[in-house]
Amino acid sequence: MPTAKVNGVEVEFENGMTVLQVAELAGEEIPRFCYHERLSIAGNCRMCLVEVKPGPPKPQASCALPAGDKMEIITNSPMVQKARQGVMEFLLINHPLDCPICDQGGECDLQDQSMGYGRDATRYVENKRAVEEKHMGPLIKTVMTRCIQCTRCVRFVTEVAGVPEIGLISRGEDVEITTYLGGAVSSELSANVIDLCPVGALTSKPYAFNARPWELKKTESVDVMDALGSAIRVDARGPAVLRVLPRTNDEVNEEWISDKTRYAVDGLSRQRLDRPFVRKDGRLTPATWDEALSLVAEKLKQATAERVGVIAGDLQDAESMKAALDLFGAGGVTNLDCRQDGTILGAGPRESWLFNSTLAGIEAADVVLLIGTNPRLEAAVLNARFRKMWLAGRTRFGLVGAAANLTYQYDHLGVGADALGGLAAGDSDFAKALGSAERPALVIGQGALRDPALLAAIAEVARAAAVVREGWNGWNVLHTAAARVGGLDLGFAPRDGGKSAREMVRQGALDVLFLLGADEIDLSATDAFVVYLGTHGDAGAHRADVILPGAAYTEKNGLYVNTEGRVQRGERSVFPKGEAREDWAILRALSERVGAKLPYDSLDELRAKLFADHPTFGQIDYAPGSSPSAFDLSGLGAPGELTSAPIVSPIQAFHLTNPIARASVTMAECAALVSGAAKLAAE
Repeated sequence: MPTAKVNGVEVEFENGMTVLQVAELAGEEIPRFCYHERLSIAGNCRMCLVEVKPGPPKPQASCALPAGDKMEIITNSPMVQKARQGVMEFLLINHPLDCPICDQGGECDLQDQSMGYGRDATRYVENKRAVEEKHMGPLIKTVMTRCIQCTRCVRFVTEVAGVPEIGLISRGEDVEITTYLGGAVSSELSANVIDLCPVGALTSKPYAFNARPWELKKTESVDVMDALGSAIRVDARGPAVLRVLPRTNDEVNEEWISDKTRYAVDGLSRQRLDRPFVRKDGRLTPATWDEALSLVAEKLKQATAERVGVIAGDLQDAESMKAALDLFGAGGVTNLDCRQDGTILGAGPRESWLFNSTLAGIEAADVVLLIGTNPRLEAAVLNARFRKMWLAGRTRFGLVGAAANLTYQYDHLGVGADALGGLAAGDSDFAKALGSAERPALVIGQGALRDPALLAAIAEVARAAAVVREGWNGWNVLHTAAARVGGLDLGFAPRDGGKSAREMVRQGALDVLFLLGADEIDLSATDAFVVYLGTHGDAGAHRADVILPGAAYTEKNGLYVNTEGRVQRGERSVFPKGEAREDWAILRALSERVGAKLPYDSLDELRAKLFADHPTFGQIDYAPGSSPSAFDLSGLGAPGELTSAPIVSPIQAFHLTNPIARASVTMAECAALVSGAAKLAAE
């Protein structure tokens, strides 16, 4: 390997690395504004100047300079120090220096670097330049006079988000960052430019003037807005969650999060259920915990096990589902389901419902077939990874299902299930590419998992292309619900002769229906006595006869399993609202009322039983697909006729997929903006 000396310290580096990267290998910190390791190199801020030998006796931009063997790099010489001070002086010529009223204060790269390289006075007496603010939608606040034209935002929306709607206009002193035609940024990842902006030019509009960073309690947790389990940091002050930021996790979300993950948090404080309710004379009225639990216990005792059903929602933690299984399963209840959308996966090997290639491992695939999914809406961060694969030119994509703008090119093979017949036979050009690929992969969305015949046809395509082989498992199910994989791992599915979720909500099907945070299913037909344990006044609460207020994901410690089978810890950042309690504790209290006391009194005891009964939950942060294992595809689905009916993604409104998001004012504004744009495009 080539070597270089950095301030006299010799380091080895890989060919193709830049001087900046080599310096950081040696432990030297290089200041920068435009450079970002996940974006292309721009080289336009010049803050990363270093001295290089052999070479001309002048400072050089280390981010854009390839490192060479036997090169000597000096990062702290008087020449370098003076050059960086000069660059800082230029950057501050037009900067307004309004740190006391800037939301970036305390988290500003320019502020930090000016402490090391700034002057205590300016040598310029000319008037500072002023720039008009730009409209970028309801999420991004702009103060463009602060902009230093680093172009990080331009490169992000163009390269990562795939929606090139931000750019530079004019030249020289008149250059400005703006959106094309003054429109809002339409990407589901748009607000990541706020984290990327090294100054206060782009800040969070909903969070504006709410708090300073040193006032916040920071809690590392995981996201539940989709099934990826993105690493997040929850910032709270007192009883309120004020913002959510991404944490770097290269195995899952790299360092991006979706706009819904970031901004749905205002829904945590709106339309909340903060006390028990009981329906009297057709109206929900406040009640005590004793009254509500006693009524639920009475109804459960009166009903036979065959006439009781439990549906788990999409945001549930594993502990609450385990407590529900222990409580109702012990009573002989077989009507259990966590699949509100009617999907049929849940029996057979665990690999049949996992994203087996893993979220990071999918980058090794050379041909990917998307079936019944729109990853841009279902898993926006994963879609950015797909775009990165496509940009690198190493992956070909195909799609069976409704066409959509996925931000990368793909072969559209058909909208219905009948298109799979040609793929299994290897007739088309894409089918031949899939069959000859070294690492072929299928990504199967929830829209393709409701029909047994369709699932059997997908399994046939997988066998024909050998997507499951020695050292590679390309069978990938892309879930949309954070609780789905955990529920399936627990066996939260109909037992012998039990009814599915959609069968439970039919008229006359049950006497008692227990909804564990389930809001994504039509309850209009059921005439059962409905108990709702959840957080928001959403669909389940509107139909409920008894409401038991639970805790949201930021208000409890819980385990979640993402779409690749990775068990992750969610941590509590604030306490539940009002009289609300953690879900497992409510079920534990109910168990005493029905005479079937659960054998645990604390979360630790519950987790001990969970790990003993289901060992996979003890493998924290381990993705089983990282060690590929073969499994039999023959048992999936059932033979049947394939139709030409479009396979449609279950998510059509990205911003309104769960009770928290639907309670969010910010998400409502985003949804209105998207629907308005769609209406305008249709016209």
